[in-house]
Amino acid sequence: MIAKFYHIFLICIFLGPGTLYCQEGDNLSTTLEVEHRTYTTKKIVDAPKIDAQFDEACWDEVEWQSDFIVNQPNNGDVPKRQTKFKIIYDDNHLYLAFKCFHEDISKIESRLSRRDNFPGDWIEVNIGSFGDKNTAFSFTSSVSGVKGDEFITNNGNNWDDNWNPIWYHRTAIDSTGWTSEVKIPFSQLRFGNQEEQEWGIQIQRRDFGADERSSWQWIPRNASGWVSNFGTLKGIKGIKPKRQIEIQPYVLSSLNTYDADPNNPFADGSDTDFNFGLDGKVGITNDITLDFTINPDFGQVEADPSQLNLDGFQIFFSERRPFFIENNNLFDFQVTGSSAGGNYDADNLFYSRRIGASPQGGVRVVDEAFTNRPNFTSIIGSAKVSGKTKTGWSIGVMESITAEEKVTIDVGGTRTEEVIQPLSNNFVSRLSKDFNDGATTFGATMTFVNRKLGGTGLENQFHSDALSGGINLRHTWKEREWQIKGSLIFSEVKGTSEKITNTQQSFGHYFQRPDAEHLSVDTTLTSLGGNGGSLILANYWGEDNISVETGMTWRSTGLELNDLGFMNTADEINYFLWSAYRIPTSKGIFRSFQWNYNHWSRWTAGGEHLYLAVNTNAHASFTNYWNVSLGFNYEFKDISQKALFGGPLLRRAPGLYKFINVNSDSRKKFTFGFNVGGFDAVGSDAGSVIVKNINFWTSYQISNAFQISLNPSYFSQHRKIQNVGFQSLATEPRYITGTLDQKSLSLSIRASYSLTPNLTVEYWGQPFNSIGNYSDFKYITNPVAKEFTDRFYQYGDDEITYNAESDQYSVIERDNGYTYNINNPDFNFLQWRSNMVVRWEYKPGSELFLVWTQSSTNLTDPSQGIFTSLKDDLFAENTDNIFLLKATYRLY
Repeated sequence: MIAKFYHIFLICIFLGPGTLYCQEGDNLSTTLEVEHRTYTTKKIVDAPKIDAQFDEACWDEVEWQSDFIVNQPNNGDVPKRQTKFKIIYDDNHLYLAFKCFHEDISKIESRLSRRDNFPGDWIEVNIGSFGDKNTAFSFTSSVSGVKGDEFITNNGNNWDDNWNPIWYHRTAIDSTGWTSEVKIPFSQLRFGNQEEQEWGIQIQRRDFGADERSSWQWIPRNASGWVSNFGTLKGIKGIKPKRQIEIQPYVLSSLNTYDADPNNPFADGSDTDFNFGLDGKVGITNDITLDFTINPDFGQVEADPSQLNLDGFQIFFSERRPFFIENNNLFDFQVTGSSAGGNYDADNLFYSRRIGASPQGGVRVVDEAFTNRPNFTSIIGSAKVSGKTKTGWSIGVMESITAEEKVTIDVGGTRTEEVIQPLSNNFVSRLSKDFNDGATTFGATMTFVNRKLGGTGLENQFHSDALSGGINLRHTWKEREWQIKGSLIFSEVKGTSEKITNTQQSFGHYFQRPDAEHLSVDTTLTSLGGNGGSLILANYWGEDNISVETGMTWRSTGLELNDLGFMNTADEINYFLWSAYRIPTSKGIFRSFQWNYNHWSRWTAGGEHLYLAVNTNAHASFTNYWNVSLGFNYEFKDISQKALFGGPLLRRAPGLYKFINVNSDSRKKFTFGFNVGGFDAVGSDAGSVIVKNINFWTSYQISNAFQISLNPSYFSQHRKIQNVGFQSLATEPRYITGTLDQKSLSLSIRASYSLTPNLTVEYWGQPFNSIGNYSDFKYITNPVAKEFTDRFYQYGDDEITYNAESDQYSVIERDNGYTYNINNPDFNFLQWRSNMVVRWEYKPGSELFLVWTQSSTNLTDPSQGIFTSLKDDLFAENTDNIFLLKATYRLY
């Protein structure tokens, strides 16, 4: 309680009288008692025609239910427009009828989009047929006819829209509003074999014009959980669980065109390919499903956006391939998962993008050689068994076999092949159990990678085996308001002594760091092990609308997850605190308001204190439907293990980062928003780091079927200590840095045209340019000195000269006569990427794709301006065009 009064005091200081004004008055929701609602359905003989008319006699067997209550924004209020529904069933299907009342049908928003974009007005049903109060199936019907479907897990905290079941619906607009009729096969649901079923159920409506969501079963804003608070569906008797069997073969033809190079035997100007494969889904039981894919192809998947990484940290790209997305939550093992956030939150035992990634092996070739290297590692086949039993067990087992990949090398017409990626077996398993109606969850995960390295020449480039695993526990009490959760993980990698030495010296570890007493490189090791974990205690959204979360997370020095997982860095212990206060309903000018406070501190496993920072931010939605977020981070201390890439710790500038984010009314056909942020160093470091970023986005709904959006983004940084390289001299090393001035500009362009709910054309394109120029070269002398100028020695003009012919800087140190060269680190990186996808679902679950993918990458003159580079050089180098036709047919 003292902690909560402390946070209220902080809120008053930071936000002042305006917030106190917003707390005046009573919310209607405080006067309502939560009534657990029940709907009783009946079995029918003659099925209705799905036409949104409800004129068959079977619909007269049950009564309409209504009395919806607002969820958002004014939780607990009576909605502006009411909704009612009916539910009936037969041996094989569940049927739902919805009437969504609207006094002005001209203002019903009937926007088209592809599946799962949830446009305009919609109505949805969430069905908790498992009965575990933690998972559910969601079916959404937009007035335009667009489907949406999601698999809900973690009591409503995770909604997976990559689940695409077979179901049917129709909508219509009449004089009283709009209607929807839905038919859901029982084969798409999971339930027990009891004679009489009782399912959790929730009906939710989005009123686009009022920007309001209302639901049949009212769930107070401060309630913990979504699925656990559903109403109850009764009356389903005598149905049997259905085992799902679906087979989906595909055929694909592609053409790749590019500029021919008469000197390159691999570049004749075009390549063609024909491929085929098979996806399948077989219900082992009603609860457990086997998914498999043989020779999969993901050519219709959008490319990753362009990014340029200078700090060495991995970039986390989201999964886009359907096979690996569906039910991905069952394999997810996030090591930390804190509300405070941090780089450590990306760490996961399983990162599916590792499977089928670009080949990682390297080969040495002579200058006159030409190479033909595959862009991706072929997946021979993948299979996964996943599901959740009615007793609360969640099961996930996946195995993927990736092919050996080779690069073809041509030297004067003589061709050879070298292996650049070994044949690999990738395995991940997850088992978890819910207890106490989902209030407690315990789980365990294990991953394993085995590579066939013998005879490939890659023994010193890859781990032969990589094993990781962990257990996690989450327990909630006091109506799920309080929560404690934790995890313990381990890893072990095996390989040659040279490979394990390289792992110790890699970016994530840096055992060679000269100032680390707790680290040392052991060149005799043929395996490396480590551990990690987290412990978090939280109180979420009680009656006082305050949340507090605190915890710690750690990674030992030898932890290595990057064979099949994701980890940026080992050797860290992090402490974090997050607290928040929110106004759950409209008050004064606010439709909603939330204020957050964060605190972070970090150490190495050797006890070196690295980082101390605080953050405060506020997010407000106003009665004019605009949204604003603003805040700042203050970094008191920032000492980096990685900035010198294996060198000693380096003190980086303390400073202030501030940002503001503004979004206009999302209901309008024309919407826009912007984000402006910047970091400025303080104290003796003032002026040593200046970072600015500006993002703008706009979207225009030209018609219900056509939408276009633009997202320009600008980033600049002036950084006086940026790593350039390393020189090993006779008596002392030189960690060389320079002043970096970098500017980056990109523009994402999106367009979507929906001819029907099942036929869409989507386009995405992005030009990207980043230019970096270095000056004022220096070397580090006292890397953790508090005074900025004490950390380095800057070369005098008489000590360093630039040689344009070799594109190097020559150094002759004044005091000791050391001589060495520094490669010119200036860069100008240009990239163009685009995708156009025509997607036609010609029958439920069966699709035809026509895809055009374009890409171009160029390195050009760093002395040019950013707009000149984009205008003159973006397409100056070879542009690849890939045209692809893919057809799938779903048998069920």
